Amino acid sequence: MMLLAPSSTSLSSSSSSCNAALIRKECRLFGASRLTISIRRQNDAVSCEAADSSSASSWTAPIVAETKEKDAGGGVGKSAAYRLRQGSLTEDGLSYKEKFIVRCYEVGTNKTATVETIANLLQEVACNHPQSLGFSTDGFGTTTTMRKLHLIWATARMHIEIYKYPAWSDVVEVESWFESKGEIGIRRDWILKDYATQEVLGRATSSKFVMMNQHTRRLEKVSDDVRKEYLGFCPRKPRLAFPEEKNGSLKKIAKLEDAAQYSRQGLVPRRADLDMNQHVNNVAYIGWFLESMPQEIIDNHELETITLDYKRECQQHDVIDSHTSPEPVEDTKVSELNGSNGTAAAAAEGKEDYCQFLHLLRLSGDGLEINRGRTEWRKKPTRDANHSV
Repeated sequence: MMLLAPSSTSLSSSSSSCNAALIRKECRLFGASRLTISIRRQNDAVSCEAADSSSASSWTAPIVAETKEKDAGGGVGKSAAYRLRQGSLTEDGLSYKEKFIVRCYEVGTNKTATVETIANLLQEVACNHPQSLGFSTDGFGTTTTMRKLHLIWATARMHIEIYKYPAWSDVVEVESWFESKGEIGIRRDWILKDYATQEVLGRATSSKFVMMNQHTRRLEKVSDDVRKEYLGFCPRKPRLAFPEEKNGSLKKIAKLEDAAQYSRQGLVPRRADLDMNQHVNNVAYIGWFLESMPQEIIDNHELETITLDYKRECQQHDVIDSHTSPEPVEDTKVSELNGSNGTAAAAAEGKEDYCQFLHLLRLSGDGLEINRGRTEWRKKPTRDANHSV
């Protein structure tokens, strides 16, 4: 009797048979020409028995392999976390959608999700998407080649627009996809919707993900091998969350050169601010921006857009100063949300309840720039009775 390795079959919980063609091919390597294949299922395993009936000296080859769930992307052996997530690839396999319930600890004083909550959901989807494709099981979307070369992704620019904040217990659906961006990295985009109504709640883009060596912390070009691992999962035609040429995601952010009107000094990263790549998570910078915002704006306005340019990596023992100053509002603002390609709120000309600010994060002492940003704010809406407690 000859035994075939368990790896010679491909088994699926959605299929009642082994890969018979592959079994026949393997068996004939051992001289078998006429095969009878029987299948037995017990618990989470499938036992396949291949018998050669072409001669008197027949033999059987039992093949046992564990049955594993097969997902839409063709991967097998997914974890319990993967099966329990409310997320999956879209039909064409070129983007990923996931649903989330807004929890009580993810809302602020007005019972709606905070901007940090929104940013964390975007980050979660960005991490789960590559895992659903089967080539990333650790880190933030690192491929097999990247892990061999000790490379990680780092965000260079992030832009988020929020048209309407979801409230406690609302269900939101986040869709995300990525595309190649020249030789320096990739671009990832998101659309946030109310799952019940499919209303677009917001959009975001990380228009520049760059590659960094995990040990030297230096930037590197995206190699052809890494690019090949990604390109098969990119949309065939360019698809951007902010497709217009003139939109807030591309607007240059001026550096605060003069003394800022508002400052908060001596901010120190918490241990909880560090991510799995051993640097301060990009969501923490949003909180530091808000620390130096004037309280009257926080009380009476809500954040509409935020743009962050990441200039320098922040470590656990760094001490950060946060600076904020008002920025004059332009005469015209981006167009009103219109269909799938819309952007932020209506023109702000003459609106006294609209304001925007420039931000600067820098190291205390030497003043090296860590991050610069822009935030735009609108008057807080009156929440309806359905969102009250």
